[in-house]
Amino acid sequence: MIWLTWRHLRGTALTTAAALVVLGAVLALTGPELASRYSAGIAGCAPAGTCDDFFDRFFDEHQLPFLALTLVVLLLPALVGLFWGAPLIARELESGTHLLVWSQSVTRTRWLAVKLGLAGLAAMAAAGACGLAVTWWSGPLDRSAVPELAQMSPLVFGARGVAPVGYAAFAFVLGVTAGMLVRRTLPAMALTLAVFAAFQLAVPFLVRPHLMPPVSAAFELGPENVDSVHVSGPGGGPVQLFLSTSAVPGHAGAWVLSSDLLDPAGRTTSGDGGGGPSSTIERFVPVSTTSGPCAPSMGRMSTDACLAEISRLGYRQQATYQPLERFWPLQWIETGGYAVLSLALAGWCFRRIRRGWA
Repeated sequence: MIWLTWRHLRGTALTTAAALVVLGAVLALTGPELASRYSAGIAGCAPAGTCDDFFDRFFDEHQLPFLALTLVVLLLPALVGLFWGAPLIARELESGTHLLVWSQSVTRTRWLAVKLGLAGLAAMAAAGACGLAVTWWSGPLDRSAVPELAQMSPLVFGARGVAPVGYAAFAFVLGVTAGMLVRRTLPAMALTLAVFAAFQLAVPFLVRPHLMPPVSAAFELGPENVDSVHVSGPGGGPVQLFLSTSAVPGHAGAWVLSSDLLDPAGRTTSGDGGGGPSSTIERFVPVSTTSGPCAPSMGRMSTDACLAEISRLGYRQQATYQPLERFWPLQWIETGGYAVLSLALAGWCFRRIRRGWA
């Protein structure tokens, strides 16, 4: 059975292994230089207090390979489900070879156990190696990324740590299950892709935020959570404030689930919700712009002084977030959830194969 499984799997396995070897070689060659440039940049910017500017430049220079590698890790489990899992049984049923294979001395339960065990472990190992290698290489970029692409963000989280192992296991067994249901390879691949994509879209936004109770807190306004401040109109109108929806002070790298501006009475302030930079919300603050810290002087307004005045009046950012310190606990919890789903699908496959086929 081991030899038979290898015969069926060797084409896709060798192709995947070759691609991973090439990827690993590229990461091993470029990773140390990337880390060295990051360390040198930190050493140069820390004394001058200009590390924010360095982070922006450093991440912008490497954003394309950062996104490309993230996409590779996210796509690998889906490819495993499509090309490893879906054809595993669907191909046998479609060609009729199951009538021969399952009439030999090897029971169909043992046949499926060896297939699932060897191919599933190989798929998990490939996804895990890819995910951990990219996590190592992207370390300097994860520490300097913009909040929207931080390590805890929905897009990047699934391409880091051990999560790809759980995704690969689930995608593989999902493909096998789809093959049993539809009994044809191409429809099984289509069904696998649709269901796996639905999970990958739903889990980050509907499930992951609640795997651990999120933290809710109020924060003073400052450069970390306010993108810009403007006078909304002539004649002393309210201050137009663009509040970040992806960052909170003192918790760099946190995954912000919600963010809004509260007035001194604890009510949500109003705004039209448009016209500002991405990842911000527009809010209006009724503070004097004809005199005081928020009044333009020589045609310009001091942002720091105006924010200090708005904070003195009692305005705060109210945010709900998952801190960066929960990255690994969330990784293990989510991976465990996918492992449970994979075992449940595998159990159904064993039950179904023992009942035979019409």
